Amino acid sequence: MSTEEKPAATPRSLAEALRARDDASLSALLRARPDLVSPVPTDLTQLATRAGTRASVARALERLDRFTLQTAEALAVASDPASYDELLRLMSGEQGDDPDASASPVARALPHAVDKLREQALVWGDDDRLRLVRTARELMAPSPRHPSPTGLGPTVAEAAVPMSPNRVQDILATAGLPSTHDAVSAVTALTELFTDPRRMSDLLSDAPADSLEILDRLVWGPPYGQVTHDPAPRLRWLMDRGLLLPIAPGTVVLPREVALHLRGGRAHRVTEPFPPAVRAAARHAPQIVDATAAGQAYQALVIVEDLLKLWDGGGPAVLRAGGLSVRDLKRTAVSLGVPEPEAAFWLETAFGAGLIASDGEADERYAPTPASDEWLDRPPAERWARLAQAWLTATRTPGVVGGRDAKDRALSALGAGLDRSAAPEVRHRVLTLLASLPTGSPPDERSLLDRLQWERPLRRADGTAGSSGGPSGGEEDLRTRIARWTLEEAERLGVTGRGALSSHGRALVLGEAPRPQAQQQTQPQAEPTAAGGTGRADTGPGDKLPVHHHHHATGRPDPVPAPLPPAEQNAAADTAAEVLAPLLPAPLDHVLLQADLTAVAPGPLVRPLAETLDVLAEVESKGGATVYRFTPGSVRRALDSGRTAADLHAFLSAHSRTPVPQPLAYLIDDVARRHGVLRVGASSSYVRCDDEKVLEEILADGRSSGLGLRRLAPTVLAARTDPSALLEGLRSMGFAPAAESSEGDVLIARAAAHRTPPRAVPQPVPEGPPTPDGPQLSAAVRAVRAGDAAATAPLKAPEAPQGDLPRTSAADTLATLQMAVMTGTRVLIGHLNAEGVATQRVLTPLSVEGGFVTAHDHTAAGVRTYPLHRITGVAELADDDA
Repeated sequence: MSTEEKPAATPRSLAEALRARDDASLSALLRARPDLVSPVPTDLTQLATRAGTRASVARALERLDRFTLQTAEALAVASDPASYDELLRLMSGEQGDDPDASASPVARALPHAVDKLREQALVWGDDDRLRLVRTARELMAPSPRHPSPTGLGPTVAEAAVPMSPNRVQDILATAGLPSTHDAVSAVTALTELFTDPRRMSDLLSDAPADSLEILDRLVWGPPYGQVTHDPAPRLRWLMDRGLLLPIAPGTVVLPREVALHLRGGRAHRVTEPFPPAVRAAARHAPQIVDATAAGQAYQALVIVEDLLKLWDGGGPAVLRAGGLSVRDLKRTAVSLGVPEPEAAFWLETAFGAGLIASDGEADERYAPTPASDEWLDRPPAERWARLAQAWLTATRTPGVVGGRDAKDRALSALGAGLDRSAAPEVRHRVLTLLASLPTGSPPDERSLLDRLQWERPLRRADGTAGSSGGPSGGEEDLRTRIARWTLEEAERLGVTGRGALSSHGRALVLGEAPRPQAQQQTQPQAEPTAAGGTGRADTGPGDKLPVHHHHHATGRPDPVPAPLPPAEQNAAADTAAEVLAPLLPAPLDHVLLQADLTAVAPGPLVRPLAETLDVLAEVESKGGATVYRFTPGSVRRALDSGRTAADLHAFLSAHSRTPVPQPLAYLIDDVARRHGVLRVGASSSYVRCDDEKVLEEILADGRSSGLGLRRLAPTVLAARTDPSALLEGLRSMGFAPAAESSEGDVLIARAAAHRTPPRAVPQPVPEGPPTPDGPQLSAAVRAVRAGDAAATAPLKAPEAPQGDLPRTSAADTLATLQMAVMTGTRVLIGHLNAEGVATQRVLTPLSVEGGFVTAHDHTAAGVRTYPLHRITGVAELADDDA
């Protein structure tokens, strides 16, 4: 009989609950928990087993929002199984019995939370028998070292396990209950007392005030306290009546039933059924936001170009452990004119975009890649889009530079250990939340961080556990710090302007081109929601409230959007470049020469003009306009590069909107007249000059003593230093020597560009298996269905003689044991020990992991672990088989 033909029945296990799902529901499960499909399970039993493993459940819990997690935490302290009404009472307290409770926010949001837990296979069963998967219940179970997130302790039955029967009977007598014939019924009677509101109120009405004060301190957790061997009277009163139960020497606990009575039946002090709204901190005109962001984008391009120029001839050395040294980072920051943290950001952005890398040589150094030359040839908007896309999708996190890793090693820029898998998700989520605000509105940072914390309360990018109750103080978790860094880096990069998302930033994140301003003013437009789509509030187009509230009527919050797939992200980057292009200033082909030997570039210059000016003059200041200063050294540098005085005069005349000032013309002519009068060659080195008086002046100058000069001929001096040192020494004395070749020709001094071999762009480090796409999900569901159909088909096997070992295949053995773990049934196994001796054993399997089955062995009366490869087969036992 097929699954569809079987009559609907209450599932007995998670595997049966999964079997009852349709293909769309299974696809949703595999999409939400991609670790379940890597590799594809052989059948639904294996899928259920994998969904119940500790690592997978912990990962799924980390991705729950606060209210859904609070729902799971409430189920962990509810009865097993629990009804929906019991869960509602735990979530909303005593008002769950109120006829108007269905209108409360908790009641409206709870069905969606339960559906989400069911969809992710963390909860199974109908509304009258809700079961939290056992692993999740164990993860959230209270203990002295790991209290429950709800702050509740163990039940009376759990806390009374180590107590003697006589002690339990004494508690009953003191509490005014009749004695019982055994400890089990005594614990039951005590539980009934603590769960009866009227009798509990009568009991507590007689409590001393200082005893009630102790209960008030323990009621919201942690419920554990320390006592001495002779407790104070206020503690003794509580312990004698079972309101505090001893669970270990010197440790007492407030039973769960007592705490729930004191709490009014609530599992949580505060429930947050809906996400907090992201508030706008201000409102700016969209044109101002776009102009500010475009200016920042242009400045970003200037800084990255300066970095490539700075390392053009070869950058700093690579540390032995990888990365950039602290000293080299400081030098780079000084050269770029930015603080060190910002310099680390630009280095990582350029590295992520594939513009710089290590050259891989024996003396390994950083240098621009061949791709950097292609990048420089692209239009400015396209260059920015490549930088922004690399930043948005990178897992490398510049903000951690300067910190320490788990082994207390320093984290250096461009080094290893900077990848944080959560970084792309957090960056994308921060920007989509900015997109949900009215255009031109920067967010209130605290409300933004609160929203992120609500969406992922357990999500800690540093790998530590969080709490559904929010931050507990102290140092911020890495996810929050990444969010703060995202706001700073987005502004620095030009994705935002004045804190608000720009038009090109919106296109980069959502892949949507903005509407024309006239169309936005004439047509009512639904503002983008937190999910990256659009939603309309019921209040109409004049409503200025954040649109996050529109889901309150349905109780279903907007889903957290996932980053765009690579193909869509590339298209979004192209759209962002198109939106940004008109906002960037057009490159200029002229400068303004001034009489004080400076030139002012009133905007960005075309690349050939900028490159020539970088050689001919020194950059004095940058900003909206760049100021260049001409000096004798900079003019000599231009002459050393092969240009003549006539070339320089022609260049300045062609690219200046003002006449060439006379002082500048005189400077060029004066430096050119002295340039090359002295010639330096390699002997080890020599100085040649047709004017003997110049050579005599050099020999008479005391500063030349360190050069080791001696006259070989009237027009030739020999030196002990190499030509480069000799050139620098003579230039420091005020001369303008030129290097010459062995043939006597002037050598043109040009810095040789150093490039790395072609390098691939660094790939993000994902946090586990990638989310499968539609075709992959469909194929996986089909494979699981086919395998399950084969596994559940009735098999005909000959009956084995009495006493023979069970014989089953490895797959059947594993499936039967996994099913027994979930149902708690007993099985008969055949086992071969290390000596090859065969035995039969009756087991109640507890877990099957890592090639071993851990079970309660009824034959040996204890818990044992058996390797699966030594089990010959498994047979299920009927109720009368023992």
